[in-house]
Amino acid sequence: MAKIKMELIKEAELTNNCPECFNQELKLSFYQKHSYGKFVHKITNEVTSEITCKRCHNLIYPVSWTPDIERVYEYYKKTAIPVKSVVKYTIRLYIVLILLIVLVAIGIYFLLNQELLVGQ
Repeated sequence: MAKIKMELIKEAELTNNCPECFNQELKLSFYQKHSYGKFVHKITNEVTSEITCKRCHNLIYPVSWTPDIERVYEYYKKTAIPVKSVVKYTIRLYIVLILLIVLVAIGIYFLLNQELLVGQ
């Protein structure tokens, strides 16, 4: 089973007011989805974000955003450049492939030698 991890791309401090407690300490974070499997490591284009208040520790959902928060969010969204989407293969996959090739080669070798012995 693949392990999914959200890697931090960009984090910014906002001076906008929190809609819950009206404090001016908000934190905006952008995350990119990474999937770690036994044979493959995938980096996807999926980017998520969240805004949290540092004082009341609440998530600020888009429904309660003010126009100022939306403008700041759009600005930082443009600056949060995700890592290019890539599929990386692990060493385990290469080892398994080499072992399969060696086993097939050994099987073919024995089949050919057995035919030569039966033919004599």
